[in-house]
Amino acid sequence: MVKQVRQERAIRTRNALIESAAALFARHGYEVVSLSTISARAGVSNGALHFHFPSKAALAEAVGVAAAQRFGRIIAGEVLPAQRGGVPERGGVPERGGLPERGGLPRHEGAPVYGVSSRYEGVPERGALPRRLEAPRRWDVPRRDEAASKQSAASRQNSALQTLIDTSHALLRGLSHDAVLRAGFALGDGAGVVGRGEDLYRRWQEWVAESLARAEREGLLARGLAVRDAVTAVVGATIGFAVLGGQDGQWLSRTTLTRFWTLLLPRLATPTALEGLMASGRLPETPR
Repeated sequence: MVKQVRQERAIRTRNALIESAAALFARHGYEVVSLSTISARAGVSNGALHFHFPSKAALAEAVGVAAAQRFGRIIAGEVLPAQRGGVPERGGVPERGGLPERGGLPRHEGAPVYGVSSRYEGVPERGALPRRLEAPRRWDVPRRDEAASKQSAASRQNSALQTLIDTSHALLRGLSHDAVLRAGFALGDGAGVVGRGEDLYRRWQEWVAESLARAEREGLLARGLAVRDAVTAVVGATIGFAVLGGQDGQWLSRTTLTRFWTLLLPRLATPTALEGLMASGRLPETPR
C-alpha cells in the first residue's frame, strides 16, 4: 500500500514537471528557461526534479514524447481531455481581449459563423416562407433516390475531406489548450536546439498529404487540382495559424479556421463532395 502511494506520488510529480516545463518552453523558449524555474512552477524541489530528470535535455525529451503521443491521438480522431468543453489549462493561450467568440455560446454542429453557413447546402432566400410540412401517410415509402441521397450525404460526412477538416479543428483546439502540445511543436521544429524532439510540423504535413491523397482516390477533389498544391495550402495555413496563435489566441479559434475552410473548399472539392461538408468541423462528442 505504501509502495503504491509512493509510485502514484512519483507519477504526479513527474507529470507536474513535464507540464511546467512545457508551459515555460512554449512561452519563453528552451534556451532561456532554467531548471529552478521549472521546479518552482511545478511546486517541487530541485532535488525531486533531478531525481526524475538528470538534465534539461532529458526533461525536454519527455515533453516531446508526451506531445507526440497527444498529437497521435488527435490524428487518430480521439478526444483529448482539454477538448471536452473545459476551460483552457494553466498557461493556455488567451484570445486577444479575453473575450469569447461572437455569441459567447458553443456552436452546435452546422451553426453559421458570422453570417456564413458552415455547411455547404442551400438556404431559403430572404423573405421566403418555410415549406408546409404534411403528415406522413402510412403507404408513403421513401424513394430510392432519396434514400441514396441520404446515404451519400452520410458517406461524405465520413469522407477523407471531412476527417481532414475535423482533425485540423482538433489540432488548433489542442494547441490553444495544451501547453505540452505547443511545446512539442516548438521543440521539434527542425532547428536542432534539443535534437531529441519529434518534428510534429513534418508529421502533420505527412498526415495532410496522406489524407488528401485518400480524398483524391475517393473522387472528392476538384478536376485539375494537384494534390501537392492542396497540401501546400492546408499545411501552410494551419501551421501559420499555429505560429501566430502563440501571440494571439484568435488565430487558433474555430472561427478563424472555419473561414479558411469556407474559402478553400469550393476550390478544393467537387460540387457533389461539397454537399454536406462542414467547414466548422463536427464537434467532438463528450464520452459519457
